[in-house]
Formats: sequence, structure tokens, C-alpha cells
Amino acid sequence: MSFTETLRTALISLGTNKLRAGLALLGIVIGVMAVITLMSIGRGAQESITSRIQSLGTNLLFITPQGTDAQLTLGDAESLLNPVYAPSIRATAPEVRATTRIIAGRESTGGQVAGVTPEYRNVRNLDVASGTFIGAPHVLDREEVVVLGATVAERLFGNRDPVGENVRLGERRFRVIGVLASQGGGSFGTFDTQVLVPITTAYYRLSNQRTTTGDVTVSVINVQVNEVDSIEAAIEEASGVLRLNHRITEEDDFNVTSQQQTIETLEETTNTFVMFLGIIAGISLLVGGIGIMNIMLVSVTERTREIGIRKAMGAKRRDILFQFVSEATLLSLGGGVIGAGAGIWLARLIDDKHLIGQTFNTMFSGDVAILALVVSAAIGLFFGIYPAVRAARLHPIDALRYE
Repeated sequence: MSFTETLRTALISLGTNKLRAGLALLGIVIGVMAVITLMSIGRGAQESITSRIQSLGTNLLFITPQGTDAQLTLGDAESLLNPVYAPSIRATAPEVRATTRIIAGRESTGGQVAGVTPEYRNVRNLDVASGTFIGAPHVLDREEVVVLGATVAERLFGNRDPVGENVRLGERRFRVIGVLASQGGGSFGTFDTQVLVPITTAYYRLSNQRTTTGDVTVSVINVQVNEVDSIEAAIEEASGVLRLNHRITEEDDFNVTSQQQTIETLEETTNTFVMFLGIIAGISLLVGGIGIMNIMLVSVTERTREIGIRKAMGAKRRDILFQFVSEATLLSLGGGVIGAGAGIWLARLIDDKHLIGQTFNTMFSGDVAILALVVSAAIGLFFGIYPAVRAARLHPIDALRYE
């Protein structure tokens, strides 16, 4: 029997029971649609987070204390600007962090407070939508002023410009001098849900940490490097300066990481997340394959006499085998094509939509669709082999006697 004749016979056989074939097809459609949709959501989230962090600059270093008794100070940040010992470093922006309630009238929200210096704006590539950023006089006089993130400003003041208004951070009243431009997306990797105050104000008004020398303790030192190619040199220079400051002879009491290392670590984590989504969706595809196998086994039982007649008329075992394998493959491949189209449509439908409290950004990739089609065809082939072999092994006399 030729390939064309086998295909025609398979289509006729599937058409004789459209409801059963449609239900078997539906399992594959749902499986492939789930794979493409979830993988598109996962890759979209990965791309969104990565690009958001990259927009803050790839020539950044972050220096944090390492150990229970370790401390970094404003003096450490200033010493890193020495052009003799650290020529690869362009600027530093120390930061003091605290968490408190932010209250304006009857509205309140939780948020992270960052005490910063004027250099912080350029180092972290921040834009101000209205008002001004923190200046040197604010830091020098420990003024109780605040720059709000876009989301915080919206939650507290709605569409009103909050510049000039007062908010309370904990028990202290601060005057709003500016609002940061929105960076979009969720809170991860953005300043939309943070508020910024002068670093000295954060240290003396909002923080309980103190040093024996009286210097201001900082949570992290943001370091801007001259060139991306100078990252490794800047790490060595910063480490050398801090070892001298802290008189370290053995293990460092600080940790230096680069923005690129953060991005690479994040990509590894999100790759695992995307793979996990793919596996979950793949399970539904596997269930669809089992449904096809079940349908084909029923079909073999119902068509036992037909198989006996065909064998009595000269059909070979391979003809029977190819017919049932082709039926199963047509079911799975047809479901794969329909599921791929539905998955692409659904991914585009929910792209950039705000659902269940979260904005979904999708990123469709052709390789995922091709892989889903290949897997669906392979599943049909795999789960169709056993029913096909069972049909091919039927003895024609026994098959003709079957009632």
C-alpha cells in the first residue's frame, strides 16, 4: 500500500467517528497551547526583568558588608574616589537602607527607604518626573525631605503632584521635593516602590546603627566604573582600597559584585523558572498522548473484523501497522498545529495585559512552536505504536471470527 493510500485510509477511518477523534485531538491541542503560552510568559518575564536591570547600567559594582560585625562607611566610599589607587572608578554612591510605613493623610503604604547622596541619581541612572533630586545642602543639613517613587506617589496622592506636600516616614514628617520617573513593570529591579531621603537624614533620623568612630555606616556602596571593560580592574582596585582601610590581612569583610554578575545569576534563575513552566505544560501534552493511545486501542478492538478482512485480501502486517500509526500521528500532529496556533494567539492576547494583579509580558519564540509540533508528532508516533503492533499481530482467522 502506498503512502498516499495509507494516508487517505487513515483520514477516512478518523472521519467515521468524528466525536471520538475530536476529543483525542483536544487533549493535544490543550497540551501544545499550554506549552507555547506558558513558555512565552516565562521568556517574556525573563526578558523584561533582564532589560530592566540592564537599563540601570552594566558598568556598576555593588559593595556590601560580609560578616556579622562588618561595616562600610561614608569614608570608605570617599576613599574609592582616589585616582591614584582606583583609577578605574568614576563615581560612588553610598546608600543607607531602612523599611517603614509611608503615610500621607489617610493613605499609607509600605516601602523601602534609601538614604542617598546627590551622586546616586547619575550612578543609578535615575530620572526625575517632577520637582528636584536630593542635593548637597540636604545632605549637609540632614534635612527631612523625600523623593518618592512613581508607584508610591500614585498610591498616596493619586493623580495629584505631591511636590510640596508632607508625608510621614514612621513618626517623622518629611517634605516631598520630587517624584522619580516611572520605570514600569513590577517592583523588582525598579525604584517605583521606593522613597529616597538624604543619606545623613536616613542614618541619624531613621536608622539605629552607630559606629564607634562616629562615621556614617552604609548598607551598600554603589560604584560606577569608567568603562565596562574595566570591571575586573575596578573590582581589584576597590578591594585593595578597602583592605587598606579595614587593615585586612586575611579574609575580606566585604563583598564586591558587578551588575553583570547579577544579570547572569538572574538569567540562570529565570531559565530554571521557564523550564519548570515548560515541564508543567509538557505534562498536559503527555496526558493528551495517553488519550490518543486509549482511543487507538478502542479503535483496534472495534475494527478487528475489518483487520481480518484486509489481511485475508492480502494486506501485509506492515500495511496494518502503518495505517494505525499514521492515524495516531495525524491526530497528534493535527492537534499540535491547532494548539500552536491557539497558543500563539493566546500569548499575543495576554501580552502587556494586567491580569490577576500582575502585568504579563510575553515573548513568542518560533523554536518553542517547532519543538511543540515535533514533540506532539513524536507522542502520536510513540503512543500509536502499541495499538498498531497489536492490530498487526492479529491472526486473520481469529479476527474474522471476532464478534
